Amino acid sequence: MTQQSPPPANAADAQFFAALPAETRFFLVRHGQSEGNARGIVQGRLDLPLDDAGRAQAAETGSWLAAEGLVEILASPLCRAAETARIIARAACLPDPLFDDRLVEMDTGPFSGLSLEEARRRYSAAYAAFERRSWDGVPGAESSASLYERAMAAWSLARDRALAGSRAIAVVSHGGFIQWLFRATFGCRSWMPLVPTGNCGVFELLVSPCAQDGGCVGDGTAGNGGAGDGAYLQWRRINFQASTLPAVRPVF
Repeated sequence: MTQQSPPPANAADAQFFAALPAETRFFLVRHGQSEGNARGIVQGRLDLPLDDAGRAQAAETGSWLAAEGLVEILASPLCRAAETARIIARAACLPDPLFDDRLVEMDTGPFSGLSLEEARRRYSAAYAAFERRSWDGVPGAESSASLYERAMAAWSLARDRALAGSRAIAVVSHGGFIQWLFRATFGCRSWMPLVPTGNCGVFELLVSPCAQDGGCVGDGTAGNGGAGDGAYLQWRRINFQASTLPAVRPVF
């Protein structure tokens, strides 16, 4: 009898992480304040750098992650995320980040480069749809279906690095895309409800593989992982601000 391959994962859930042999922490990190954030514009895939405040935020966040035992960094190659990741790597005395296009920000279509008020004036119909449906209402913006698929691909990358031995991994990305990395762990395929994503906000996901007796690594009930028996998942931090520096309220 021919063994069939398992179906594609529908969510970054307990079964998705079941093969991890040991407890692993994933830190999703939004980039530091960029020049676009300081101007109050929608960036999308506009490639704008950090400003001085963003570099200071990244350095403080890097020091905090170093104390948390960070061992590897994955990052979007867009300038604001790449610079954040490199600053974190220096603060944590780690090698250069691994850059991957799967972690780039969503395409924000015609709103890119505009403030939300400018977008409302120029594209009144699209903006009215945006208020009802978020980015699915904006012609030319990346769809929620595409974002979910890309989030699952990004989680596969992070899981592969954990399978290779990394136990504390930072994923440096963007406010819009982090929304989907977060929602993919719940199997949520719509934009609502939104979660806050401040500059250098940290989202920490704890994954503890379960043993065949039902216990999970890290909860005191099992001594080893289950390598296929499922996993215990917990969001331990959501938009945690490791940096104490003041910042503007960013948009995508």
